[in-house]
Amino acid sequence: MLPPAAARTLADYKKWANQETFAIVTALPPEEIYKERPTLFKNIAHTLNHTYVVDCIWQAHIEGRPHGLPALNVVTHPEIEALWAAQQEMDEWYVAWAGAQTDATLAREQDFALIGGNAGRMSLGEMLLHVVNHGTYHRGFVADLLTQIPARRPSVDLPVYKRVRGQAPVRP
Repeated sequence: MLPPAAARTLADYKKWANQETFAIVTALPPEEIYKERPTLFKNIAHTLNHTYVVDCIWQAHIEGRPHGLPALNVVTHPEIEALWAAQQEMDEWYVAWAGAQTDATLAREQDFALIGGNAGRMSLGEMLLHVVNHGTYHRGFVADLLTQIPARRPSVDLPVYKRVRGQAPVRP
């Protein structure tokens, strides 16, 4: 079971990692952001859009409502600036939601239906963990795409987050 403190940390980590990634991406020339590359979502912007779409889907699952999205690769925000604004709002939602959770609410199981039609059931804490892991996975895609430019890659590992946030373990 995911305890409330861990849920808060994960949601804040997700927000921070997205800030670090978008800071690098939005500083790129637009032709690099939208350039077609040999990757699943074809370019950097669409890869980041996919993670936003999945965040929306799982937000709806957490809230127990339909998400209304027809596909995992639907482009909701074609311009990187609009996508970044939407992602910031979504990240704030996850941070606020995680901050309001208790052991009981995080353990509560929720039914959901995936876009492909498969049904599932997970605890709300597991849903949050999935969203965070999914974003980490696709930020890895973006980091790889940045090496093709070449551009600086974000350093968004959890120990870096904890050090930046002043939470790194102190050596004896």
